[in-house]
Amino acid sequence: MAATPNRQFKNICVLSGFTYGKHKEFVEAAIDLGRSIAARQLHLVYRGGNRGLSKMVSESAFIRGSQVLGIIPRVLKPLGSSSDSSTGEELVVSGMQERITEMLNHVDAFIFLPGDLAILEALITLAS
Repeated sequence: MAATPNRQFKNICVLSGFTYGKHKEFVEAAIDLGRSIAARQLHLVYRGGNRGLSKMVSESAFIRGSQVLGIIPRVLKPLGSSSDSSTGEELVVSGMQERITEMLNHVDAFIFLPGDLAILEALITLAS
């Protein structure tokens, strides 16, 4: 059987719920994921804002040199957006559907971390 060339991923989207949860292990795993993304010289896209496990991933990846893009709907910006750009770029979109469209336009693969029903909805939307 002939070997097939591996597709190289460069842009990874990490999606997670807004809360850290009660489990310290989840926070540690999110930080480790950010470190791994940076070590592999990948670019990170996440749902934007300054909450949740995906924010932990973004901070960890950014401080280690990864390019980071947060995509956040305009309506959620006042609820969870940092006032500075210390963790990369931020793209403000008109709504949730545009957020998913922009994520699809910017990434090669998705990683889903523990989250809420919005993460489940995103998983179903992206899988269909």
